Amino acid sequence: MLDKQQKFKKKNSELPIINERIQYPKIRLINVEGIQVGIISPEEALKSAKNIGLDLVLISEKSNPPVCRIIDYGKYRFNQEKKAKEAKKKQHNANLKEVKMSYKIEEHDYKVRINQASRFLQGFDKVKATITFRGREIQHTNLAIELLERMAKDLGNIADIQQAPSRDGKNIIMILKPKKNL
Repeated sequence: MLDKQQKFKKKNSELPIINERIQYPKIRLINVEGIQVGIISPEEALKSAKNIGLDLVLISEKSNPPVCRIIDYGKYRFNQEKKAKEAKKKQHNANLKEVKMSYKIEEHDYKVRINQASRFLQGFDKVKATITFRGREIQHTNLAIELLERMAKDLGNIADIQQAPSRDGKNIIMILKPKKNL
């Protein structure tokens, strides 16, 4: 866990460099309207920014000379945070959901598992189909593999096989992932 000082340093390292903290001999200045003014010293740029009541913000330090812009820093930061939130909303982490069954599953129960898997895949989650063996049932791995292949075929319109059926101890597993063009 980060202590308060480390959190403060991390948060401040992500913030852009503004006003007096810009330490370059020359900068490329862009004014409020977005028009390039030219290459000037940071002191001159800061003076013109203060005259209109705005801030000088370092936009790109990788270019030569670094690019600075005269903007309202509070508004700029608000817009950056808003963009970050929107990007986070659109991002979806695929979870791995599991559907368990036996190789001797009845038809109705099989359809229930197919519906479950279908619902998970439509929610853009991966599905791990597991067939568990008890005791001497392990002799019938071929029936379990056939059942998993049937499941993959039944879900073929919404899923691709990420991991083919394989044995894992007393289980046979298969992982399905949602198709990209859903």
